[in-house]
Amino acid sequence: MKRIAPAFFTPRLAAGNGSAPGDLLPGAGQSLQFRQQILPHLDAAYNLARYLTRDAVLAEDVAQDAMLRAFRAFGQFRRGSSPRAWLLAIVRNCCFTAQARGGSAVGLVVHESSLSDEVACQVADHPDPQPTPEEAAQHQDDVARVRAAIEAIPEPFREAVVLRDLEDLSYAEIAEVTAVPIGTVMSRLARGRAMLARELLPPAKAGDEETRSVK
Repeated sequence: MKRIAPAFFTPRLAAGNGSAPGDLLPGAGQSLQFRQQILPHLDAAYNLARYLTRDAVLAEDVAQDAMLRAFRAFGQFRRGSSPRAWLLAIVRNCCFTAQARGGSAVGLVVHESSLSDEVACQVADHPDPQPTPEEAAQHQDDVARVRAAIEAIPEPFREAVVLRDLEDLSYAEIAEVTAVPIGTVMSRLARGRAMLARELLPPAKAGDEETRSVK
């Protein structure tokens, strides 16, 4: 069940005045690299946070927290590594931290004043991939059904499905994000897809999909 659905959620990052300019660690060159390598994965960061937390408001806080943490730690990013996997690993940790706090607001929130002017403008101007009103009306029911089915899957399997089938990460990248062996990633993905098949497909097709998943 490859590429089950598009990313259903769109981040709306808050702007404000809260952090001092002195909090910045990366220099101008790193800010440019951050904009080029990490910022394009902002939607993926929010999408993963939204599915893991199952809370739209908390997901916004998590995505913002993760972007700020990534910006401050960008000097530790290893050249040649996957920028998206690196960012999503940070998102995942931020999700667990937020949930451990009982769903309260995340400790760090990105404000435009926390980033360089160039990066802040990119965050503010990040394109909103909302469908047209006609497309939204046509697909609303299907999207809601698939989204509900994904959110109903237990967390380890939901995480694997989102990272592979929505964000198109490789098995190796998912293993990096989740810190588990590739074999475990494949097992979780197979079980997650089988769970989705039971929810979304007619019984006969669901049985076929589950059989393929366990092979």
